[in-house]
Formats: sequence, C-alpha cells, structure tokens
Amino acid sequence: MDLFEYQAKELFAKHGVPTTPGRVTDTAADARAIAEEIGKPVMIKAQVKVGGRGKAGGVKYAATPDDAQTHAENILGLDIKGHVVKRLLVAEASDIAEEYYISFLLDRSNRTYLAMCSVEGGMEIEEVAATKPDRLARIAVDAVKGVDVAFAREIAEAGHLPAEVLDAAAVTIQKLWEVFINEDASLVEVNPLVRTPSDEILALDGKVTLDENADFRQPGHAEFADRDATDPLELKAKENDLNYVKLDGQVGIIGNGAGLVMSTLDVVA
Repeated sequence: MDLFEYQAKELFAKHGVPTTPGRVTDTAADARAIAEEIGKPVMIKAQVKVGGRGKAGGVKYAATPDDAQTHAENILGLDIKGHVVKRLLVAEASDIAEEYYISFLLDRSNRTYLAMCSVEGGMEIEEVAATKPDRLARIAVDAVKGVDVAFAREIAEAGHLPAEVLDAAAVTIQKLWEVFINEDASLVEVNPLVRTPSDEILALDGKVTLDENADFRQPGHAEFADRDATDPLELKAKENDLNYVKLDGQVGIIGNGAGLVMSTLDVVA
C-alpha cells in the first residue's frame, strides 16, 4: 500500500524523524487557516501518489495566507499524470542549504535489504543513477544486524554527504530504518532530505510503501487505506476477507494467493 506524503510524515513523526510541521486539508479556505496558524511562509503540496508534482505545478511556495489560499485553489482539482488532486498538505517552508537522497527498500534480486544514499537529492533518483552513478551509493543491509547509528553514518559517507552533517544525518537515517522495519514497509524514501543553513537535517518529503501481508500485525495501518480510489467491489471483498481483483468489463478474479490468482488470470485470458 502506497502512502500519501502526509501519511508518510505521520509515521516519520511517530519514530522521531525530524520534519516540518503541517496539516492536510481538502479546501482552499482551510489551507489559508492552516497557514495563518503556522504563522510563517508555507509550502502548498498536492497529495497524489505519483512523482513529478513540482514540475506539474503541484508544489508552491506561499509567503502569506492569501498566497496559500490562491495556490490551494489552483492546485485542488489539478490532474497530475492521471491523478486528480483532492487533498493538500500545508507545511511550514524551510530554508534549504543542500538537498540529499536516502531510501531503504527490498532488493528482491539479491534477497536482502538495500540502502541508497546520494548527495544529489531533489531530482529523480533514476536520473542520478543514469547520469551520475558514482554519486549514488547502494549498500546492502544485513536483515539480522540492521542499521545502527554507526552503520547509518557509513551510509551517509558512501553517499558523499558533507562531513559537517554526517552525525546529524546518521541519526535521521537510523530513525528512517526504524520506520522501515517497525512499520513493515517495503520502501521508505526521502527526497529531498535537506540540510538547513544551521546544519539541521530534515525530511521535507516522504514516500512509504507498506507491505499489506503484514496487516495482521499492523492494525493501525487500516486508517491509511485510500478508500476513495479503491474499486467498491474490491472494498466489499476485502471486508469479507476475500482477495478479489477487478478486471475489465464484468470479469474479476477471487483467489487465496498471488500465485493462484496469477495462474487463474492466465487461464481466463
């Protein structure tokens, strides 16, 4: 299950990952009210489960509450790569000295966990990997040993983060590992992880994918489900403990495991 940015940041806050304060809303008037409450310049950020929001006009800086309301009006209803914006995150704007990248994910091909870190944050990581592969560190993580602060510092060093922020970055990276493991995630990504002029490290964005196979031990994750975007028949099936996949027309598949469902799809096709 992919999370919206504001949901990812809720998990970050739960595990002590430093980020910027803010709230989610679905109206422009409320965006103005949140900006007034924060009392500082804010960022108005479209909440859609797709990258490239900034390039599509879905992320705007608002110096005043009036600006916040104007940007919110323009972003709500915006179509970003087929995703219509229905919610906004209004978050305190932060001064940025540098932008970095950090993620933890499942490396299925090597049957292990993988940490990726780069000093080249703020852009799509695929672009960094293609144009500056030496700037992107890929470090295997032992599932038994995990990531302590010392290993987190090694990850930051491998990603070429500056010496002045290695200690602060290590603490944040270790906490992101806690999110990854304790929340049964298959991906935790921060882009950008920023350095402020005062050498603080903040997670300004967040992308988290939760492993739904772990739902039985993560009852709190049910609140993250995006019911509005889920097919009503699939919702009804889930409420009845059925694995149901809606296909085109009047065809659907009910199965009790991914392998069986895939085989059944082949037979039906």
